[in-house]
Amino acid sequence: MQVFQWKKSGGSNPQVKKSWIIGIISGIFGIIILSTMFYQVDTDSVGVITRFGKYIDTTQPGLHVKVPLGIDKVVRVPVQRVQKEEFGFRTVKAGIQTEYIKGRDEDVSLMLTGDLNSAVVEWIVQYQIGNPVNYLYNIRNVRSIIRDASESVMRKVVGDRSVDEVIILSRREIAQESKDQLQDMLNSMGAGIHIVTLELKDVNPPDPVKPAFNEVNEAKQEMERMVNEAWESYNKIIPKAKGEAEKTIRQAEGYGLNRVNRARGDANKFLAIWKEYNRAKDVTKRRLYLEAMNEIYPQIEKKYIVDSSQKGLLQLLNLNEMGGKK
Repeated sequence: MQVFQWKKSGGSNPQVKKSWIIGIISGIFGIIILSTMFYQVDTDSVGVITRFGKYIDTTQPGLHVKVPLGIDKVVRVPVQRVQKEEFGFRTVKAGIQTEYIKGRDEDVSLMLTGDLNSAVVEWIVQYQIGNPVNYLYNIRNVRSIIRDASESVMRKVVGDRSVDEVIILSRREIAQESKDQLQDMLNSMGAGIHIVTLELKDVNPPDPVKPAFNEVNEAKQEMERMVNEAWESYNKIIPKAKGEAEKTIRQAEGYGLNRVNRARGDANKFLAIWKEYNRAKDVTKRRLYLEAMNEIYPQIEKKYIVDSSQKGLLQLLNLNEMGGKK
């Protein structure tokens, strides 16, 4: 009987166990609620919140709270991360010396140009997620859409140009036009993608025609070299000749102007003297005589002043000094 009572007194254990079980369940439920209530968004991402599958909000980086137990769901979208797609090649190892594998996706990179030639075009597209909601819910398989749209645009732009423009002359213009058209196409789809850059990495003729293409390029380069040398010679000789001709012309014009001015001055001087001579002939004659003597006398070493009434002049001259005696 005492043993039975002892067993009966121990019958309170199921209640204790029940309270323990309730406490454990409550703790587990609380942990589940807390673990599904808080979420963290990385610095390069945003959180897209849906409630029962319907979009309700977009949250910025940091710690946030949502309705737990799967009622609100969050999708983290890396909007700050720059992603890329490679066409015609694949990056094996990125770094200071990046390693590539060429010849990948030859059916993508081999294109027909506008002059019915072929070119192997390798390019890269870098993009960011501009609108995370459109990115998640407007289209499916965004990566495939970007690749297909980029290939379509590139074939269209390359098909509008000659092989020389594609390989040598217009690579930058092709890249810019392809980027603009690709962005327009993605915007029309509502993809929520922003194209950062589209760059042509390498453009070459197909391997079977490379030797002939290289020969053509060498011939063009030789022609350009000869043309440049000819222009260099032209720029050295022609401007110099033009300068010398201009100098000669200016000198001739100056000489002619000088001669004309001197002739006019002499003529005006003669007319002035003639007018003065007509007014006073005797005075003018004397003035002209004196002016002439004033120019002549300084050039004569020995001067003799003789009286006008003197008859014999020989006795006054020392002929021996003048070389008269042999």
